[in-house]
Parts: sequence; C-alpha cells; structure tokens
Amino acid sequence: MSDALRPSRYANTAILIHWLVVLLVMAAYACILLRENYERGSDIREALKTWHFMLGLGVLATTLLRAGLRAFVWNTPPITPAPPRFLHWLSIAAHLAIYIWLIIMPLAGWTILSAEGDPIPFLGLNLPPLTGVSENLAEQVQGLHEAGGTVGYFLLGLHATAALFHHYLMKDNTLLRMLPRRGR
Repeated sequence: MSDALRPSRYANTAILIHWLVVLLVMAAYACILLRENYERGSDIREALKTWHFMLGLGVLATTLLRAGLRAFVWNTPPITPAPPRFLHWLSIAAHLAIYIWLIIMPLAGWTILSAEGDPIPFLGLNLPPLTGVSENLAEQVQGLHEAGGTVGYFLLGLHATAALFHHYLMKDNTLLRMLPRRGR
C-alpha cells in the first residue's frame, strides 16, 4: 500500500489497546510498590500482590492480542516527514525490546507463583502452573523479575522520551499517530 493511501494515524483499536497496556503496566507497578507500605501478611498487602499478578497477566493477554493485530491486521501509518533510516531501525529494535519485556515479565511472574506452589489468579480463575514447585527456581526467577522491573523503567522512559523527541525536535507525526482524536 502506498503511503498516500495509508491512514495518517493508527486504528482506533490500536490506540485504545496501546493506552490500555500503559494503564495496566502503571497499575501493576503501583500495586507492587504500594504493597511495601503495609505489614507482611496484612490483607491489603496480599490484595495488592494479587492485583499485581492479575494486572501483569492482563498485560500479557493484551500484549499478545496487540502483537497479533499489529502483525496481521493493522497498518502502520507512515511517519511524516520520514526520519533518517537509522532512527527507523532503532525504533524497530526498541519496539521489539518493549514487546519482549511486556511478554517475559508476566510469564516470569506466573513462573514465580508456579514454582512457589501458589495459585495463579486471573479474573476469578486459577490458571494452571507453568512449572512444578521449586524454591530455587522461584528465587532465581524472582531476582530476574525484579531486575526486569528496573529495566522496564528505562525501556518505557526511553519510549516516552523518543515520542517527545519526535514531536518537539523532529517535528514529525510519530506521537500524533498514537494519540486519541480530539473533538472535531
């Protein structure tokens, strides 16, 4: 499809799912950070931990849906004016890293719960474990999951910074393609 025939913005469903993932990730981070304010074993701390798990699994489900739709249904609107080729390839690498992170982090959380022998709650269901009970595996994956949480701050911060860089310095439509439409 020629650039002249492609839309200048992402599909409304693509925009909605993008911002839904943003909200789910923010909420998952908020739950796990807020839980530190409460005593171990307290009801609110346990509830925040459970919400963290469910939100993470929501991120996984939504990301897999988004990746499938992006690969097979949605067209990517062109950036105008077109950025230098190296920025295009850097963008592809950054988006791939974010998608991998959005998939691996929830799978790591699911693995931790599985290895601890804990239930895996999601929308009133208990999902099947991904592995057998193994305290050693749970500890190893927990360390990786926590390090991945730190990596996420940088990946998502870089993504937001790049969008603002494109908007204010490159003066292209990168950011506008993913923003909801304003009133007419």
